[in-house]
Amino acid sequence: MFTGIIEELGTVDALEPRPAGARLRVRCRKVLADMTEGASIAVNGVCLTVVDFGPASFSADLSPETLRRSNLGDLRIGSLVNLERPLSPGSRLGGHIVQGHIDSTGEFLSLEELGDENWWLRVRFPGEIEPYVVFKGSIAIDGISLTVAEVEGDVMAVTIVPHTYHHTALWTHHPGDRVNLEADILAKYVEKLLRRETQPSRSSLTIERLQDLGY
Repeated sequence: MFTGIIEELGTVDALEPRPAGARLRVRCRKVLADMTEGASIAVNGVCLTVVDFGPASFSADLSPETLRRSNLGDLRIGSLVNLERPLSPGSRLGGHIVQGHIDSTGEFLSLEELGDENWWLRVRFPGEIEPYVVFKGSIAIDGISLTVAEVEGDVMAVTIVPHTYHHTALWTHHPGDRVNLEADILAKYVEKLLRRETQPSRSSLTIERLQDLGY
């Protein structure tokens, strides 16, 4: 589990195609401090498994599903990526619960300066996550925990504060680029429970049956 608080910007050293998927190598420093083979690492919000690492980089395999559902397949040598290690027991949950399981990609529309180094980010999102995109709700964009500030149709906007702008790779995007989106898992559970409440019960257990049993 992750929090959406980016620890470090990594640089793509290689993206090697494989018969099924690809292998990604990222140059970094901070997240290597307690790295082990088999450890999880979030790259642009995608939970990956470390298969190899050295003093200045780590490698992870990308499945065909990961390449299809995320923007990792769009990376090039030199691309900057957002990195976060999993939450450790006792750590503060500074953002929100992020699983590293990307729901879909959105379209980067614009990043406009508001003043005092604050920015207004607009992203078009697909219909499949529309139920979970709500005003003041949480959303992970490229692994960054953000708060939805505005929703108009299929476009959401979030405010990017100076720290986020300078310590993530958002500023490297251009209009039309894909960004990874993960909706809040709590919103997904609530939506499913509410949907079940509106559907006819498939259970034979009713209030009347409970009363007959003495409850």
